[in-house]
Amino acid sequence: MLYFENDYCEGAHEAVLKRLIETNMEKLPGYGTDKYCESAKEKIRKACGCPDADVYFLVGGTQTNEVVISSLLRRYEGVLAAATGHISLHEAGAIEYTGHKVLALPHREGKISAGAAAEYLETFYQDESHEHMVFPGMVYISHPTEYGTLYTKKELEELSGLCEKYHLPLFLDGARLGYGLVSPDTDVTLADIARLTSAFYIGGTKVGALCGEAVVFPGKAPAHFLTMIKQQGALLAKGRLLGIQFDALFTDDLYMEIGKNAIETAEILKKALAEKGYRFLLASPTNQIFVILENQRMERLREKAVFSYWEKYDENHTVVRFATSWATKREEVEELISLL
Repeated sequence: MLYFENDYCEGAHEAVLKRLIETNMEKLPGYGTDKYCESAKEKIRKACGCPDADVYFLVGGTQTNEVVISSLLRRYEGVLAAATGHISLHEAGAIEYTGHKVLALPHREGKISAGAAAEYLETFYQDESHEHMVFPGMVYISHPTEYGTLYTKKELEELSGLCEKYHLPLFLDGARLGYGLVSPDTDVTLADIARLTSAFYIGGTKVGALCGEAVVFPGKAPAHFLTMIKQQGALLAKGRLLGIQFDALFTDDLYMEIGKNAIETAEILKKALAEKGYRFLLASPTNQIFVILENQRMERLREKAVFSYWEKYDENHTVVRFATSWATKREEVEELISLL
């Protein structure tokens, strides 16, 4: 069976596993206070061009979104996000569970615009009854988005400027950030993200780690952020397990290097699909490919390959997603192509 269902089918990069094994019997303090966590934080600060950034490690994306968003919002505030955003659809109401509403914005291929956010904010404050409503207290975006699309530097600058005008934090979900940073179609760097956002995270779970996300506050983290992580059950006693992984990923530019494989294998698959006459839902420049399949062909393909249902296209066609990763082999891609 071929697996193109997601970009976390595999375990971890061998360099990560090697460091975990080499350090396994060392006796280290807990809760992320060990030397490997400190080393990883310094490497991340250097990569971001933010020597004073606050960096924290959490286990997974939903957990990270929940902790960061709830820590930055006041009790009466909600978070603006694309209607297709991860926090809007695929986190089982985790943000709402913390007492904060997700305020959905219209999107274009998964991205929200500064114009759409500005219209929401202007309409909200023009309403004489807005004191009786959920205040927009933050803007959340994903990069890459849930559709694999990317924000341009200009789009990020516009969103950042709007957030500055309204005194709102801009939070960037970087679950697949490694793939976005190495896409040939991007003009956004890690330093740009650090300059233009209030908080973001560098995804490890989908880019070479067993698990783990690195949260970066380019300025200053909320007061007692570690305590809030603990309060929400997200503080790992053996914090070393996350620090060691990110220390390995940010050694010799490994994080960026392994991300390239996902882009390269996705490009091979996209080219072959186009040559075979398949239609795409949209043009994704990263590792997620959204293809419109005839339903009977989709069912036949399911017998030999695993991929994701995305949405109904019409009565006879379905949009499916093929995802490549840092570990996808070219032979696997070629075998999938032969089945299509």
